[in-house]
Amino acid sequence: MKIRLLPTTIDQRGVATTQQHFSCFLIDDSVAIDAGSLATATSCHQKKLIKDVVLTHAHLDHIAGLPIFIDDLFVTLSEPLRVHALDETIRTLEEHIFNWKIYPRFSELRNKYGRIIDYRPFRPEIEFSVSHLDMIAIEVNHKVPSIGLLITDGKSKIAITGDTTTTERFWEIINTNQDLSAVLIECAFPNELNEIAENSYHLTPQTLTKELKKLKHDCPVYAINLKPMYHEIIAEELAQIKNRHIEVLEVGRDYEF
Repeated sequence: MKIRLLPTTIDQRGVATTQQHFSCFLIDDSVAIDAGSLATATSCHQKKLIKDVVLTHAHLDHIAGLPIFIDDLFVTLSEPLRVHALDETIRTLEEHIFNWKIYPRFSELRNKYGRIIDYRPFRPEIEFSVSHLDMIAIEVNHKVPSIGLLITDGKSKIAITGDTTTTERFWEIINTNQDLSAVLIECAFPNELNEIAENSYHLTPQTLTKELKKLKHDCPVYAINLKPMYHEIIAEELAQIKNRHIEVLEVGRDYEF
């Protein structure tokens, strides 16, 4: 399984930076996990390969690129884009984004091939298929209905927390799975902003350390969703954690599991 964190910012030379304003992961070039930078960080060729989008929740940094992505492909979509999400997330998209006031309601539109978008609601802890992948959505602890994901292609298996603060069920489920290849865990704020992290239901390096004590697998751990203004200090604090090596997932790099 190949996974890549898509870039969201560029420097003065036009080169992608480590700063991550949006969340969007591409698996095997065809399945997107969240859609923050899905429209802006993909070429025309790459866009046409992506048939499925899986949303962890409805916050803007995770859905921002979805309307423009669909708009870019509107005329050429020969089959509807499959959007997999919780019922609550789908309702939020339809009520607050695809409502004609913010953006067109694509569920009401057609091109010459037919429908544009195909909502595929999933339920937590019930396995569902997305392209060549099997997934289990696991409820996590965030301000809105949110899920983490356990994803396998039959050969490797990764777990992604999505946005969360301290949580229990996520760890219980992934601990029952053998041969876990990697865990991607959020770490949005530095330790000095712990109160903000708690109020917004995110993690800091300190609380992340406590969470990882619940992990029973000896597998690589990658930190994701670092707030861009605090990226360097969060990375420094993560590097100081003892007993568990935590690598910050690099933007634009292909990871093979």
